[in-house]
Amino acid sequence: MDGKNITSLSYFILMGLTDSEDVRVVLFSLFLLIYLITVLGNAGMVLLICLDPQLHTPMYFFLSHLSFLDLNYSTVITPKTLEILVNSPLCISFVGCLTQMYFFISLVATECFFLSSMAYDRYVAICNPLHYPVVMSITLCRTLITTSYVIGFSASLAIVLSITTLPFCKSNIINHFFCDTTPILILSCTSTHDIEILIFILAGSTLMVSLLTISVSYMFILTTILKMKSASGKRKAFSTCASHFLGVTIFFATTIFTYLKPSKSYSLGKDQIASVFYTIVIPMLNPLIYSLRNKDVKEALIRVTQKRESVRHLT
Repeated sequence: MDGKNITSLSYFILMGLTDSEDVRVVLFSLFLLIYLITVLGNAGMVLLICLDPQLHTPMYFFLSHLSFLDLNYSTVITPKTLEILVNSPLCISFVGCLTQMYFFISLVATECFFLSSMAYDRYVAICNPLHYPVVMSITLCRTLITTSYVIGFSASLAIVLSITTLPFCKSNIINHFFCDTTPILILSCTSTHDIEILIFILAGSTLMVSLLTISVSYMFILTTILKMKSASGKRKAFSTCASHFLGVTIFFATTIFTYLKPSKSYSLGKDQIASVFYTIVIPMLNPLIYSLRNKDVKEALIRVTQKRESVRHLT
């Protein structure tokens, strides 16, 4: 394909994660299990929050949307990854590749703002508990969610549209398991400096705004908790924030490692490991992080199960 603009050929070749058939079998089994847990965990979380009235609070409103988001962005990547592990290498159309990239970037950017909205919710709940019902109204919650989607999908559109202007004449082989920005930019036969700057600005501003909101929120939360005289009150407050803080740390650490650097520093091995973690593993971890240590979720599951059993006996 050298010396030829492959955008006219309308396809790329995804090389996947490994050439070893034995390793592909192991990875296929592992990723399939992770994906099934991801679907059951996130779909179950959304369903549970919808079915139990006691979970109809701002915190669980955001959590239901986070689960919906994780379910979708895992679905954008994992099924295609499983297909590559069975049929490697795999052809993907130019349009299909850009579509996958668009939805993936959109959902990741949206999740950044979701996590910052959840941090603000915890700030209000702990630092201004008496005003919490008024401040975190359903109108504000819906506005925060809608704004997150609009900004995330708009930023992604700008990136993808800029990539469509590039000529690809080096190769049509993508050394990755999904259509990510850096492996595709490497294939361009012209300078990608301007697009890299655009990606850095959009990704950097998204991360900066999100992390600033989260950092300031947790700074006030920590200050408030340390002023509490009750040991049980401190434990309860820390427990309330621990799950969110853990989820934020894992998500942003891998995202920053992967995206806030130039394409020339792209490392096939390290970046693929990081990509597997935040595209396949993290969507599975979130429902586990937010439910295993959450008393409200456990009690809601019991209530919903008992209610279902009661209805079954009546019929």
